[in-house]
Amino acid sequence: MQVIGTAGHVDHGKSTLITRLTGINPDRLKQERDREMSIELGFAWLQLPNGEEIGIVDVPGHRDFIENMLAGIGGIDAALFVVAASEGVMPQTIEHLAILDLLQIPAGVVALTKIDLVPDLEWFDLVKTELRETLADTVLAEAPIIPVSARTNEGIDDLIQAIQDTLTKRPHRPDIGRPRLPIDRTFTLPGFGTIVTGTLSNGQLSVGDPITILPQGINGRIRGLQTHKQSEEIAQPGSRTAVNISGVSVDQINRGNVLVHPDTYHPTKMLDVHCKLLPDAGSPLKHNTEVKFFLGSAEIMGRVRLLGVEELVPGESAFIQVMLQEPVAALRGDRFIIRRPSPPATIGGGQIVDPNPSRRHKRFNQQRIGELEQLLGGTPDEILLQAAQSAFTISVANLIEVSGFEHQTAKESIHQLLGQGKLIALKGNQLLIAADIFSALESRIVADLAAYHEKHPLYIGMPREQLKSQTNLEINVFDAVIKYMIEKDIIQSAGPILKLTRHRISYTPNQQAKIDSLLGKFDEQPYTPPSVKMSEERVGEDVLNSLIQTGQLVKLREDVLFKPEVYHEMKEAVIEHIRSHGSITLAELRDHFNTSRKYAVALLEHLDAIGITVRSDDKRKLRKSS
Repeated sequence: MQVIGTAGHVDHGKSTLITRLTGINPDRLKQERDREMSIELGFAWLQLPNGEEIGIVDVPGHRDFIENMLAGIGGIDAALFVVAASEGVMPQTIEHLAILDLLQIPAGVVALTKIDLVPDLEWFDLVKTELRETLADTVLAEAPIIPVSARTNEGIDDLIQAIQDTLTKRPHRPDIGRPRLPIDRTFTLPGFGTIVTGTLSNGQLSVGDPITILPQGINGRIRGLQTHKQSEEIAQPGSRTAVNISGVSVDQINRGNVLVHPDTYHPTKMLDVHCKLLPDAGSPLKHNTEVKFFLGSAEIMGRVRLLGVEELVPGESAFIQVMLQEPVAALRGDRFIIRRPSPPATIGGGQIVDPNPSRRHKRFNQQRIGELEQLLGGTPDEILLQAAQSAFTISVANLIEVSGFEHQTAKESIHQLLGQGKLIALKGNQLLIAADIFSALESRIVADLAAYHEKHPLYIGMPREQLKSQTNLEINVFDAVIKYMIEKDIIQSAGPILKLTRHRISYTPNQQAKIDSLLGKFDEQPYTPPSVKMSEERVGEDVLNSLIQTGQLVKLREDVLFKPEVYHEMKEAVIEHIRSHGSITLAELRDHFNTSRKYAVALLEHLDAIGITVRSDDKRKLRKSS
């Protein structure tokens, strides 16, 4: 389904023409009918000769209601540009045309209305010539001009055919699996509750779907759907859609909010955009100027941060970072309009380049400006790679979201980038990182471990938590990177210790002699071996820690060590004794190995701590789980 929107000067016959085309008066307010002037957005629909039904958004033409016009004009597939033949081009004709041009509305038809009021043929030819000159170098330069009279019905059939021909050449809105409904109207009906309307894009909505209202983050569920007053189970992208919501009060929603599926869009108060200032903007746009920012049906105050230029002069373009007072839900490629708050006037507009920049940019950062240029005009592969680089790490779903591409196109590009080695998949392919960023991160981790190995050559490796602290990465990113490096055999893990795969512990002959002497003492007295203090005195603290890390000695508590084979012998003896006798006491363990209370206590408390035994009075029993 497709939608067209009217545009043109006040009193040039937009609403009257829509009524003639559809039989529906889009002026729904009594004040509008009394004044014979549109104030709010109006809606109607029309069945074309080929059987396709299209939606129509009728917008106000008066300069006082330009901002209402902007709430409805952004989501259309083609413009129905209305100029009265009796008056010709007027001020809002020019402003509306500039808005259509800034929004890059892809197609249109020009209705030259009120031809029954034209005084003579010479006047008609003059108006038509002036109109064609006005349309030159705009999105409507090639649009057909159809003379019509809503009063006499002259030219109406030709206009309908021209609308059909124009829309037939336009592709229908893509379904990228992330529906987005900018809300342009909210109301309630008895027995139904909250209803919102808008032009649906980017995906389908279905009855029963959970939804979120952004930017507030209010959750609800779709109770019913209508398109052109017909109930639907599924609303298609491109359709004028009314959504009956349960779980949300009408006073919680405003025009400009966006209805989406949960967790598919992330509102932002900061946008990187490419902006063109209109030639008749009047004065240059200065850094930090306050503007009204229009996106979809939203109108938000914000300030502009000019990037790469001291000021933006009329007729020129530049990259801008927009700092908004309230968050919006945006995609790369969305078109926007900016207006001067006072005196009110449309001064420019353009395209969103990065909907979620990570930070405020330095104004003359040429690297960032280069990145924005690539995002503005690059291929899908280049844009996706640039978005991944900007994000550091990003989920597949979020990368597709910020790219603004159709779902299948984005997935194919991501697959290609992975195959080329330009992207690396972490965490079961759920987390993506650009290869150059990963390479730098990998080099840093390798360097940190190498430095640790050099400083502590006798240690098996570096505590995992210490390395994480040095890298300053989020825990999920750190774990994913370490897992990938282990899988590639760059590093190895020994419990809470990480080491470079190439690292080997090597003792000097003197150190090895001391180690052999110490281990000999452990063999002489296996159940009452040397203490930690005595062991340190024989081999030194670093060597002793190395023996513990490498598993040549087992440390049970601060002052108790065993050789690993003795520790396992004593542990198995405890387990077997309990199985045979139901329990074991400290005295029984001490007597069995002819050891001292110190070592028996250390072993039993250790077995309690690791979950093999549990203490009951002065006895130990096996835990049920063991």
